[in-house]
Amino acid sequence: FYLAWWISWSPFVGMFIARVSRGRTVREFLIAVLLVPTLVAVVWMTAFGGTAIDQVISDGFEGVQNADLELQLFVMLEQLPLAAITSTAGIILVVVFFVTSSDSGSLVLDCITAGGKVDSPKPQRAFWAIIEGAIAIALLLGGGLTALQSAAVSTGLPFTVVLMVACYALVRGLMSEPLGDRPRIRAAQAP
Repeated sequence: FYLAWWISWSPFVGMFIARVSRGRTVREFLIAVLLVPTLVAVVWMTAFGGTAIDQVISDGFEGVQNADLELQLFVMLEQLPLAAITSTAGIILVVVFFVTSSDSGSLVLDCITAGGKVDSPKPQRAFWAIIEGAIAIALLLGGGLTALQSAAVSTGLPFTVVLMVACYALVRGLMSEPLGDRPRIRAAQAP
């Protein structure tokens, strides 16, 4: 599921990152897009995953395992000091994640439907944000998380072929660049 989820989001994230990375070198791009998020994810998973495992092994607390998926973080945080503060921070992080994901998705859909224009009408972007939210609500009400996962998998798997071709083209393009005293290579720029 996770592989298909990331693949289904890759066109949105890729185009968004290309737009915000305009003017950066390939090195800066790779550090900001690959290294920093990977390190943050490792720290996050180590801290919270390790805490949940420790609660099971040391304390025999199995509340996280038995809780609904949506509540597992908060069940784990309830067992720690300052639960109200950390739960509030968790809610803020979840809201920021969903808002920025939706915003980047709306930005990319708006850019694509506007024919690549960066300054498309604001009502058009609002339309895509509302449609995106309505589809997510319909999927969640219609079948819960399972319907949302099925939609991600069904869009992600066929797009794998497109990504494989894009990876091949990227490698070929980078390998064709001559070595030497050329100016620094710039990251891909959005139209």
